[in-house]
Amino acid sequence: MNKRVLLIAFHFPPEAISSGIQRTLSFFKHLGKHGWEPMVLSAHPRVYRQQNPSQLSSLPTGQVVRRAFALDTKYHMGIKGRYLGLLALPDRWVSWFFGAVPAGLSLIRTYRPQVIWSTFPISTAHLIALTLHRLTGLPWVADFRDPMIQPSYPSAGMQRRVYQWIERQTIHRCQAAVFTTHSAMNSYLERYPHVSPSKFNVIENGYDEDGFGAAIASIPPLPAPAPGPRRLTFVHSGVLYQDGRDPSEFLRAVAMLKKSGKADAARVRMILRAPGNVETMANLVAYHGVADIVEVAPPVPYREALAEMLASDGLLVFQGTPFNTQIPAKIYEYFRAGKPILGLVDTAGETARVLRAAGFSSLASMDRAEEIVEVMGRFIDEVERGEAHVASPELVSASSRARRAGQLAEVFAQAALTNADSRPKSNN
Repeated sequence: MNKRVLLIAFHFPPEAISSGIQRTLSFFKHLGKHGWEPMVLSAHPRVYRQQNPSQLSSLPTGQVVRRAFALDTKYHMGIKGRYLGLLALPDRWVSWFFGAVPAGLSLIRTYRPQVIWSTFPISTAHLIALTLHRLTGLPWVADFRDPMIQPSYPSAGMQRRVYQWIERQTIHRCQAAVFTTHSAMNSYLERYPHVSPSKFNVIENGYDEDGFGAAIASIPPLPAPAPGPRRLTFVHSGVLYQDGRDPSEFLRAVAMLKKSGKADAARVRMILRAPGNVETMANLVAYHGVADIVEVAPPVPYREALAEMLASDGLLVFQGTPFNTQIPAKIYEYFRAGKPILGLVDTAGETARVLRAAGFSSLASMDRAEEIVEVMGRFIDEVERGEAHVASPELVSASSRARRAGQLAEVFAQAALTNADSRPKSNN
């Protein structure tokens, strides 16, 4: 019989903004193959500002999903977007705590899980898990998709103090802490030098083979290639914004390549898929005079986004200095797509490290147009000649979310074993 684990996650289908749903969803789908039966405690869908109900079809049937009462302080308790800050500590979804704790206790009484797991963001998820851990004594594995405390976040003094308290309680009381990157884990090792390093683990994000299988099946047969040079298509899939993923220097570099004659609409097409505010991004593209090369495209369902990656000639990733300890989940999808990758990054960051380790050398500083021009020009030439690097089969296999679920199962087993060993022994 499988052991049971209670997964506490705010981001879960049908939520449609955070890519974090894919991490929890994949664990929910694959843990059973590794001896652990998962159940999910999430929030009522009313708190999700954007929803994708089609994601619900990806949930395995017969597995427990409990959605507890929750409100968004800004939208359900505010007036014209203004709200009392104390009602949003540690975050705008703190009301979820009051519905989730009794719901979690009910699940624990009914199904008797051996381990509790929670994932940040959202910080209230760790607060719920902390409370359930204290009330039940169950071992707790805390997942950090991002570091809780960063140099510029949270910026508000009271919220930052509350975050710091939750983080300290989490690190001290959890049986194991899991991070998605080595640099994030190292930052916690430095911040908590008195905590045993054995408590800290890295389980990277990955890709879901089920999604790629469906995407491959949806791609129509390609027509016979026309004679002569063909137009190359490069895709970036995901949100872009001013702080950390600003495409301005990239667009300036495209304009420079266009002016020099090294890139034009007949040779190159670049798609910025689901960049956030489509109108604002389209205006930025027009400002740089490259609307004939760079297309700003609206969001599409996840399967269609994967199919677009698979049909492309190359893929783009933006990851600037504020995210140096993070790796965007799309990197692993890019590996699985088997396409060349152009990294517009901080070359000292974790994303650059992972790309280099995977053999990708087309990396340029995201905020230096002149450097991007040189690297991107060479990248386009390599793709055109069929000489650009792609991920190895070994890397693709190791990056699957099914493999990551196996790693998490090992952490659960160790947490349950350590917790059992620490209990007082009976004299009988």
